[in-house]
Amino acid sequence: MKTIYLDIFSGISGDMFLGAMIDLGVDPKVLENELSKLNLDGYLINVSRKTKANIDGVKFDVHLLPNEGENNSGTSTHSHEHSHSHSHEHSHSHSHSHDSDGHIHERNFDDIKKIINNSSLSEWVKEKSIAVFRRVAEAEGKVHGMPPDDVHFHEVGAIDSIIDIIGACIALELLGKPLVLSAPLVEGKGWVDCAHGRFPVPTAATLEILAARGVTVNQCDEPHELVTPTGAAIVAEFAERFELMKGVSPERIGYGLGTRDMHTRPNVLRAVLGHLDSSVDQSESLDWHADTVTVIETNLDDINAEHLGYFVETALECGALDVFYTPIQMKKNRPGVLLTILCNDTDVDRFSEKILRETSAFGVRYRNVARRKLQREQIMVKTSFGQVQVKLGRLNGKLIQASPEYESCRELALNKEVTIKEVYSAALKSLDK
Repeated sequence: MKTIYLDIFSGISGDMFLGAMIDLGVDPKVLENELSKLNLDGYLINVSRKTKANIDGVKFDVHLLPNEGENNSGTSTHSHEHSHSHSHEHSHSHSHSHDSDGHIHERNFDDIKKIINNSSLSEWVKEKSIAVFRRVAEAEGKVHGMPPDDVHFHEVGAIDSIIDIIGACIALELLGKPLVLSAPLVEGKGWVDCAHGRFPVPTAATLEILAARGVTVNQCDEPHELVTPTGAAIVAEFAERFELMKGVSPERIGYGLGTRDMHTRPNVLRAVLGHLDSSVDQSESLDWHADTVTVIETNLDDINAEHLGYFVETALECGALDVFYTPIQMKKNRPGVLLTILCNDTDVDRFSEKILRETSAFGVRYRNVARRKLQREQIMVKTSFGQVQVKLGRLNGKLIQASPEYESCRELALNKEVTIKEVYSAALKSLDK
């Protein structure tokens, strides 16, 4: 299987990741063309070959242009320059919103999603880009005690970070969507000044991003921030495992250069492009999606059954990933139920409060658990009754599961006055054709 191994011995940032991907073979012209689909302006991309501590690699930079470069039409020009002496100009509409005084408002998660969804990027790049930003939004939301959609991005909402994150997703698509593996992360120490004030390294957002993914972090003696929130979100989203290199047959090595001159190590990200050897256990090279969720539980033996049914219904409407209850035997041989909610880590307090307010519980338990999920896809299939939406699950490119969606089948069954079983069967038969 085509694999990229990220050797993160000196941290990771968005620009270092893109530099490494370009050094592995991503064409800067093609990357630039894809990024232009975002219709953003006010920035200059520079890609050049340089050395860092005698290591030859690629330096990727995003330079912001001054606002006075705007013309009367409300747009400004920007050019992209590369080491192959390629440069030209584009004009795009502004991605920032301005008030009457010309001040730029910070973007929130919803703003970022609109920029991505309104572009003509591929669906895979859109999905992955939003997923990376979601990790940042959830981390910032937890730090500030607010829902992810209400978070206003500071550094990560800036043009350079938007280009870094979406560019990273584009680069991986251009490389064929390889399996991504990573070394354990190495972070620096000390303090940094950011939008939230002065914080110790790792910063609050970076640490929350890595904690949500269950990533082990090791600090070194370098008195600098080596892992940025952007870098943490990229590796947390794409890396299947964090371990020492095992079973990778290297074919090409790329180096993404950072900006610092450090004492104990070169400020570079090494990326190894190759294939996973057949001797490696197949279970370790599956392309399933990995994430973590939180399980909230409580035992109930004195709740009205109608109240319990209502709670399940409203909890799902409020965004729980799943809600169910299981018959159990409690103290003094009393029959009861185990109420369970699956939710994102950022929603633990919200659903814990809902349980305590709306059921007879006096307390809840919760824990984080790892999940493995098939790569999912929604398609429409034609049947003699009409179009039916079907959810597909694939593993290493092979179709493993196919499930017609209930609401789609139900609507057709009612309209055509047939049983839902007939519609369901017809949808599955259409997949075999």
